[in-house]
Amino acid sequence: MKQLSDIEIAQNAKLQPIQKIAEEAGIAEENLEIYGGYKAKINLSALKSNYSRNKLILVTAITPTSAGEGKTTTTVGLGDALRRRNKKAAIALREPSLGPVFGIKGGAAGGGYAQALPMDDLNLHFTGDFHAIGAANNLLAAMLDNHIHQGNSLDIDTRRIVWKRCVDMNDRQLRNIVDGLGTKVDGVPRQDGFDITAASEVMAVFCLANSIDDLKQRLKRMIVAYNHSGDVVTAGDLKAEGAMTVLLKDAIKPNLIQTIEGTPTYVHGGPFANIAHGCNSILATKMALSHHEYTITEAGFGSDLGAEKFLDIKCRENHLKPNAVVLVATVRALKKHGGVKNTELNSENLTALKQGIPNLLRHIFLLRNIFNLKVVVAINRFPSDTEAELNIIKSACNANNIQACLSEVWSKGGAGGLELADKVIKLCATESELKFAYDLNQGIKEKITELARNVYCADGVDFTNLASQKIIEAEQAGYRNLPICMAKTQYSFSDDASLLAAPKNFRITVRDIRISAGAGFIVALTGTIMTMPGLPKVPAAENIDIDEQGIIKGLM
Repeated sequence: MKQLSDIEIAQNAKLQPIQKIAEEAGIAEENLEIYGGYKAKINLSALKSNYSRNKLILVTAITPTSAGEGKTTTTVGLGDALRRRNKKAAIALREPSLGPVFGIKGGAAGGGYAQALPMDDLNLHFTGDFHAIGAANNLLAAMLDNHIHQGNSLDIDTRRIVWKRCVDMNDRQLRNIVDGLGTKVDGVPRQDGFDITAASEVMAVFCLANSIDDLKQRLKRMIVAYNHSGDVVTAGDLKAEGAMTVLLKDAIKPNLIQTIEGTPTYVHGGPFANIAHGCNSILATKMALSHHEYTITEAGFGSDLGAEKFLDIKCRENHLKPNAVVLVATVRALKKHGGVKNTELNSENLTALKQGIPNLLRHIFLLRNIFNLKVVVAINRFPSDTEAELNIIKSACNANNIQACLSEVWSKGGAGGLELADKVIKLCATESELKFAYDLNQGIKEKITELARNVYCADGVDFTNLASQKIIEAEQAGYRNLPICMAKTQYSFSDDASLLAAPKNFRITVRDIRISAGAGFIVALTGTIMTMPGLPKVPAAENIDIDEQGIIKGLM
């Protein structure tokens, strides 16, 4: 029998009207803004203030590889499994960016029988949030250049403009451009560039704002340039925050959809974790927490990036703490960390698996010993996994007093995650005290160094002259106490993507920093990480198509 693809499974699923999903969640119909039959926005008036007794579960993963880990699939399947255990559960996810959808990664709605639906809508334009964020970003860019063209009363130094335009697509051609060419009426010629929308500070502000007013105030604080005296110029100086907020007035409302099994799913915001803070919006997380006994959310890439930022930035600022953490691992990914080529991952290789196990153990150490959280390892099972390979992972976890279990939600839906659900319920029965990787009162260099040593196990950090000078300027301008958002490769604990498993004896190089004053953090750029990705040699877009009946094919 032919194995159905993710999109075929999604297209065969029978969806419930979104009003019924909202009713189960306890959200009144008057608080819904319906987009078709199966998705809706939720008015912020539905947000409850008292949710302290409800449980927050974070799903993260080992260091990702091209072999796949299945973090979103596990998140969705765990939500379905908890509902099968008669728990009122919901899921909170990020919105997919069109860049990865048409690039190398494909969609981000889960997989198999553990998917958020409607999958094709979610992976494409959805409710237009990304477009609204891009429009707000580019309105500010247009107002900035217009101000310069109209006389530059703020004395902006055109060599020190830090605000970039953005587009929700992988387009390396736009990383570095020259614009304003032509005649005098066509603007002021200058160097410029684009970020992908997921890397825009507007996206970070959008995901960290707790209200419309908070959104407006954060937008107002964003730094766009420096004047000739070296002082910051903000969006507020350009009087842009009001119009930007208007563009985001509908987008700021969390989106509600469902899983194949009908679990309420809040999908809102989509910053990447390798170049931004990697979490869905705080409003969506709080909306889910305020209506459900259990909220399962995920943070992008491995625990050294997404989980660290979820904890050190999102949780710290909002006084949240996960009751349990699910660490997703696969036999295939750990063999990849042990040096196996992609073409050989389906063959049993116990030696390579053992060589990759230190990556799993380092993530366990980080979550348990640095952040002081309760962890369960979910082994996302693939058909090629052998019992001997699975037993090696289980034994390694047992030897470190960590619970581990198989997750088969891809093939079985919620039924394949019941053991994981039981372990999560048990972990949530006792309180945990979240610790952080660094103290906010430390200087910027000290915080980056603490993070690199505690989270990445680096020997230390080297700062370029440019980064050192910008850190001095940032601290003098009053930004010393902000948390750190590391822009680093997702493929290694180090800033070198080729160093797999659990590298030792390495240092992190910080080449530049950016002040995200609206989001409220300092971005430290390491290695060769870029805020505008490019397409691979064979983009996923080449295999995506639609037929005369409107049926989409190739969207993974």
